[in-house]
Amino acid sequence: MRLRTMMLMAAAVALSVSFTAGASAAVPTHFELHHPRRAEVIHRLERQNHRIRDERREGEISPREAHVLHREDRAIFRQEQREARRNGGFISKGEQRQLNREENGVSGQIGR
Repeated sequence: MRLRTMMLMAAAVALSVSFTAGASAAVPTHFELHHPRRAEVIHRLERQNHRIRDERREGEISPREAHVLHREDRAIFRQEQREARRNGGFISKGEQRQLNREENGVSGQIGR
């Protein structure tokens, strides 16, 4: 009985260590969060969000148009997040170019 108790305790310790190691590996570093390519894409999305709100407030676009544009921007943001997660916290130059092309499409729709 004592051997079984010791083995259960050892298994519990090993399991808790593996959970702790896995949790710390998932936390992005400061550099990953502020990687220049990611920061540029996210900052541009934030500026576009403000432009959409301003155009809506000024009556240049309808509430429906603003909703559609915000939805497209959120989709681009989610795509950036997925790509960064898949690449260990970074996006490649090619992914950045693709995201910028998509942002250009949304930008061209604002205030037509």
